[in-house]
Amino acid sequence: MRAIGGLWRWRHNPLRRGTDLVESWVALVALLLILLAAPLLGGLAGAATERALQRSLQEQHRSRHEVTATVVRELTGGTLTVDPETTARDVRSRVLAEWTAPDGTERHGPVMVRVQDPRPGDRVRIWTDDRGRVVTRPLDPGTATTHAVLAGFGAAVLTACLVEGVRRLVVWRMVRRRYARWDRAWEQAGPDWGRTGTGS
Repeated sequence: MRAIGGLWRWRHNPLRRGTDLVESWVALVALLLILLAAPLLGGLAGAATERALQRSLQEQHRSRHEVTATVVRELTGGTLTVDPETTARDVRSRVLAEWTAPDGTERHGPVMVRVQDPRPGDRVRIWTDDRGRVVTRPLDPGTATTHAVLAGFGAAVLTACLVEGVRRLVVWRMVRRRYARWDRAWEQAGPDWGRTGTGS
């Protein structure tokens, strides 16, 4: 930021080196890219993610069906907690259940249900595909939007970090060249530079 603030001062300063002005311009361009390009790319990435997730959501709602299943018995293996699609802790039990598939065929198999203490005969809701196979519930619109916002934010932060990384690399190379020129100047001046009687 000091380099940007000093950009105007460097224009007329007699002690200005060429690299000082270049460094200030590099900092200014980097700042503009961070302020303009990063939010733009973040917005585009978020919008693209939102469109893709909404298409996936519509496809899932077309191909997945909520059906009623009847609990036959609880399976060993206990109770699982935490549904990755929800923010709250959700108690789920593994049971053997029977259900009728959307195509009319009778199905049975192990399923995870949101029942803490399932009993034979309990009726539970599960999600299946068109052929009656158990699938996860479809993505809900709120979760899709959250994922899109996070993707856009991540893209914006990544862009800003990339621009700042490039700026630092450019400045680092300029400083290395500056030090190399100083080293050459000191070598030309010699080890007796500034001493009395050396002709300086």
